[in-house]
This record gives sequence, structure tokens and C-alpha cells, in this order.
Amino acid sequence: MIKSMTGFGRAEIQDKEKKITVEMKGVNHRYLDVNIRMPKKLNFFETSIRNLLKEYVSRGKVDIFISYEDLSESQVSLKYNEALASEYLGYLRQMEEKFGLENDIRVSTLSRYPEILTMEEQAVDEEALWSSLRQALSAACSRFVETREVEGRKLQEDLIGKLDGMRQVVSKVEERSPQILAEYREKLEEKVKELLGDAQMEEGRIAAEVVLFADKICTDEEVVRLKSHIDHMKATLVSGEGIGRKLDFIAQEMNREANTILSKANDLEVSNLAIELKTEIEKVREQIQNIE
Repeated sequence: MIKSMTGFGRAEIQDKEKKITVEMKGVNHRYLDVNIRMPKKLNFFETSIRNLLKEYVSRGKVDIFISYEDLSESQVSLKYNEALASEYLGYLRQMEEKFGLENDIRVSTLSRYPEILTMEEQAVDEEALWSSLRQALSAACSRFVETREVEGRKLQEDLIGKLDGMRQVVSKVEERSPQILAEYREKLEEKVKELLGDAQMEEGRIAAEVVLFADKICTDEEVVRLKSHIDHMKATLVSGEGIGRKLDFIAQEMNREANTILSKANDLEVSNLAIELKTEIEKVREQIQNIE
């Protein structure tokens, strides 16, 4: 099943100690480009997060937002630096004696001095934390892929419809070719009669002119290749996932054939059909840019 590169996924994991929320969104990009925003506490897991994502996504610009809330009561502890407090007091007494100042230091004052009392985070159980984070990430990735698949089905239906329409246009170009030759021969014979009057021009000469003209405007090879490319693209669309680059290459080949038909066109109807083909191919190429 083909996937769009546009998608969204969200998951939340919560227990007595923590709550982890993961949100991710994706848009089209030539390669896999991952941007992760998360608390510093989780930076250690960045490589693991990227490796996990590759199991679900192969192409696209993906933004991941991770929030972490510690619900435990023992997440931090208060640390008292007795040695530093004694050093502060020693210097304060020296200042009292040196300058004859009143030593009005109180416990509440001393406790506010830098590094006397500090908050210290408790050690984290990395294995347990990664287990919860992985669970949230996997759930968000699964939902992200689901939305991509839904969008992918819509893209597939739209593209197949456009390809069927293109094939009808190619058939019109094919049908028009013998009509162009017949009209050219008729105009050529009328021109000869106008120039020569009652005199007759050899049938072989007229036939030779028609052959030269036919060779100049012949689009048989381009029509055959276009039909082949259309069939190839339709088959690729139903063949599986990870086909975006291949489809883009096929579309480029289709555009090349349409350009050749337009350059050879010596007929207004064929010119208009070739322009219509190029327009539809461009629409197809735009849609393909969204396929993973």
C-alpha cells in the first residue's frame, strides 16, 4: 500500500511516576529529515528514537515533539553543603574583626548563599524510562503511519484516474495521425491542380511527398512509449510502498515523450492534445511529490 508523506500521530503514556506525550507530523521531502524536540533529560535517547522511527518511515520531513512530566514525589532531593557553610562563616567573622562590623548573619540568611542548599535530581532508571518512551513512540508512529496510508489511498485513486484520462488523450493523438495524412494529401492534390491546371502530376511524386511528411510528423514511437509509461505507473501504484522516487522518474519520461509529440505536431488538434498531456503529467508529478 502506498503512503503519503503527510501525516500526524499522537500517543500518551502515564503511570504513577511519569507522563510521556509524543506528537509527530510529516510533510513531503526528498529524503528522510527528522527534527526532534524534547526535554534535555531525554537527549540520551536521541539515537534510539531515530532508529525506531526508521522502522516506520523511509522518506519525508518529520517533526517529533516529546514532553515529559515527572509525577513522582522523590524526583529531587535537597543537599546541604556543611563545609561551604563553615567557610562562609569563617570569612564573615574575619570581616567582622577586620572592619569592626556587627556580624548579623542568621541561619535564614546563610542558607541563601550560593551552593549552601541545592536541589539535586535523583538518578534515573534509564532502562525503565526508555521502555515507556519507546511504547509512546511506537504508538504515535503507528497512528502516524495509519494517517499516511489513508492519504495514500486517496492519492492512488486520484493518480489512477488521471492516468486513465491521459491514456484517452494519447489514443486521440494516435487516431488523429492517419487523418492528418489524409488531409495533407488532399490539400497537396488541390494545390497541384491549382498550379498545374489540367496537367497531371505523377501519383508517385504525390505519394513520395506524403511519405516525407508522414515521417516528419510521425509520433508512433512516442505514443507507444507513453502508453507503456502509463501502464508502468499504474502497475507501480498498486505494487507496494516506497515508490515515490520511481514514480517521479516515470513521470519525467512521460513528459519527455509529450514534449516530442508537441515539437512534431503540425496540426492544431494534436498540439492541443499534447499541451493537455503536459498539463496532466505536471499534475501527476505534483501529486507524486507527496508519495513516500
